[in-house]
Amino acid sequence: MNHQTVKGPSAHLSFEDLTALQENLHEQLLFRREQLRRIAAASQAQEPPGRRSPGQVEVQVKLAASARMVLTDVQAALQRIAEGRYGICHLCRRPIDRDRLAIVPQARYCARCQQVREAGR
Repeated sequence: MNHQTVKGPSAHLSFEDLTALQENLHEQLLFRREQLRRIAAASQAQEPPGRRSPGQVEVQVKLAASARMVLTDVQAALQRIAEGRYGICHLCRRPIDRDRLAIVPQARYCARCQQVREAGR
């Protein structure tokens, strides 16, 4: 087993951690793209549009918006990995806890800064 270390801002993550997180992000990327494709296909298949209730339309619009938002976050996380900036909080510049990244690999903020951001909304 290769136990390389990561240099730079992501040094708090082992090579294996970073590889697993990157694989998870790629899976999410594929999943969200497929989800958006299916939402678009379902939307186009329901002709005429007048048959759908406003509630159905709203749910579909919100699902698509949520999927696009997560897709954007996943793409940004993959870009941060490519640039060697992954796993560092955008606010305090401290490492994001490995356990947090395991749950939310596209996280931009450490748990503390995320709580502060959410409290400010």
